Amino acid sequence: MNDYIYYYLLAVNILAFVLFGIDKQKARRNLWRIPEKTLLLSALIGGSAGAILGMQFFHHKTRKPKFAVGVPVILVVEIVVVWFIQTM
Repeated sequence: MNDYIYYYLLAVNILAFVLFGIDKQKARRNLWRIPEKTLLLSALIGGSAGAILGMQFFHHKTRKPKFAVGVPVILVVEIVVVWFIQTM
């Protein structure tokens, strides 16, 4: 069962990273953007590490408090949840 959790977390973190990259490119070109709710949801469903890496790598959404503070808080919660699951 734990292997499935790791594969899921890997996939959702890659997805979050890619979403931040795509949104940054769309922002540069003044195209239709990925909604902020979608970006935050990608972090909330387990992709917070990928979201943070995407924010730093693409220099995207780093000045918005709900991302600069919210995504790291989500990461801490996810770490606690994973730790709790592992100790069961």
